[in-house]
Amino acid sequence: MSYPQSYEILLVPGFTDTTTQPAEVTEHLEATDGTEHTDAAEAPDSVAAIRSAVVEATGETGASGYPRYAGEGMVADIDPVTRTVEALLIDGAELDYGLSVRVSERKA
Repeated sequence: MSYPQSYEILLVPGFTDTTTQPAEVTEHLEATDGTEHTDAAEAPDSVAAIRSAVVEATGETGASGYPRYAGEGMVADIDPVTRTVEALLIDGAELDYGLSVRVSERKA
């Protein structure tokens, strides 16, 4: 089975998804520009991800048993079947509480 050679990892606040945002993001948007954003499509793009990185396959298997990917300060063990991040280090540290990870496959 061939695994993807690279992914883009996005760090997002809380449990954001494509249809809603955490209350603190909405409150921040209201305070910043005076208008209320109730839909993710209306929110600025910069709110969606607070950091991103392109990670590439290292050829190693991580402690989780999944392929290891690294790049731009991030090291991740990613299940290529479900695109689930099984382990993640950001600049050598674990993921902070209140942050979630999104993964998208990079097209060659």
